[in-house]
Amino acid sequence: MYFFDTKIRVSYADTDKMGFCYYGNYSRYYEIARTELLRSLGISYKEIEDSGILLPVITMCSNFKRPAFYDELLTVRVILKEVPRSRIKFEYEIYNENSEIINTGETELAFLSRDKLKPQPAPDYLIELFEKAIS
Repeated sequence: MYFFDTKIRVSYADTDKMGFCYYGNYSRYYEIARTELLRSLGISYKEIEDSGILLPVITMCSNFKRPAFYDELLTVRVILKEVPRSRIKFEYEIYNENSEIINTGETELAFLSRDKLKPQPAPDYLIELFEKAIS
């Protein structure tokens, strides 16, 4: 298992009329966290895309336990438990400033060939990178 934590501050634009962080922002927080996880492993989404691989989200689940509020500094933990083959699954835990878990989630992304827009196995260089991180 490999995990990475990143900090995100809830902006005023992220809140709804009730003063809560709007639920639609959590998918963006997930994306920021998994992008930073990849960067922590020494590769970026841009480099993956430049190599001809696209990673669209094919499933997403989000469980809301407590609200987040304007100006709150959140810790978004992204967890990678398995080495990907043709899909990659990320799990998320979001904590408030009191270290209380406020959200959990999961996304699954598929590896697609940019040229053919067809599913393909994860490239060897990514499998090796994830194997090293998880072990």
